[in-house]
Amino acid sequence: MYADAPAPGRGGPLLVLVRHGRTEWSSTGRHTGRTDVPLDQLGERVAAAMRPLLEGVDFVQVRSSPLQRARRTAELAGIGPVTLDDDLMEWDYGAYEGLTTAEIRKQRGDNWRVFDAGVAPGGPGQTPGEDIHQVADRARAVLNRVRQPLQRGPVALVGHGHMLRVLTTVWLGIPPESGAMLELATGAICVLSEQHEVRTIRLWNRTPAENGD
Repeated sequence: MYADAPAPGRGGPLLVLVRHGRTEWSSTGRHTGRTDVPLDQLGERVAAAMRPLLEGVDFVQVRSSPLQRARRTAELAGIGPVTLDDDLMEWDYGAYEGLTTAEIRKQRGDNWRVFDAGVAPGGPGQTPGEDIHQVADRARAVLNRVRQPLQRGPVALVGHGHMLRVLTTVWLGIPPESGAMLELATGAICVLSEQHEVRTIRLWNRTPAENGD
């Protein structure tokens, strides 16, 4: 297991967040919501390098986004069996899907940030995407599902950058917009827990040495 995190079962629940490995789109900064892109070669190597970091954790449940970049990461990291959970899918960016921040700002003519301004409402024939509170509602649903399993032992959630950052704010009971302050790399492991009846971040943004993103 990761050397710099306390052992499972000490000091409260152990909720392990796993962000999928790198993809071609993430390496170029494109917003990747529901587009089902695979891991790239580095993403595959990093996902496999996560395996020794998670060894020794006897997960009572592993839930994953159904998108292949998350499922493949769980497989290569050696955690399972996996329960697919649609609510762990990434933020639906609507018309901003596939665009970089720079491209979106050029369209809008402002200093757009997704956690502050959200996504485009969508045009004719386009889905509007989600606002941040809809993403938080999905995160809350996931946390409700794992409440009972967490009483029995560690649980892993395998998913996506923005979704896991919003989920962390829901866990902590702070505004979802605060997720903007939680930097999260591809191929990263985080641990949420609880101490003295206060929900905490025990470990954040731990990546294997192979991660170059």
